[in-house]
Amino acid sequence: MAPVTNQSLFGRREPARPSLPRGDVLGTYDTYLEAQEVVDRLSKADFEVAKLSIVGNDLKTVERVTGKLTWGRAALAGAASGAWLGLFFGLVFFLFTPASPQAFAFVGASLLIGAGFGMIFGLVTYGINRRRRDFTSTHQVLASNYQIIIDPQLTAKAQQALTQPHGE
Repeated sequence: MAPVTNQSLFGRREPARPSLPRGDVLGTYDTYLEAQEVVDRLSKADFEVAKLSIVGNDLKTVERVTGKLTWGRAALAGAASGAWLGLFFGLVFFLFTPASPQAFAFVGASLLIGAGFGMIFGLVTYGINRRRRDFTSTHQVLASNYQIIIDPQLTAKAQQALTQPHGE
């Protein structure tokens, strides 16, 4: 029985379930940037980089607390996101309507209306969640290290390409 695959828009068949890449470990690096630089060096050496994978190991979720959430911050954040949404809709309307002197005024009105609704939404959301979450934060997923996995038949060729000076 043939494996189940999903047809992509470009005719390539993709595996139904994601799997970890298999092969040799070309190197282990402390940061993603270091691993990316190695792949970039191989790319510049005309190596088949499509046969490489960068795998992050020992993933951890890090939430960094950025401050206390207050009524003012909730209102400001809501107004800012609402203003962006209002600006977007105002510009879309501006692009698809005949030119008129009121068109720019409509964009400004959309921005203000969006900011107003965003502020109200931000305040209501904060009021509902106030006792459960009184702080702001950012989330990151970090890996302890990054490995470059390579097709075993290409390991020696990649190691040779990496021993060449950067300029060649």
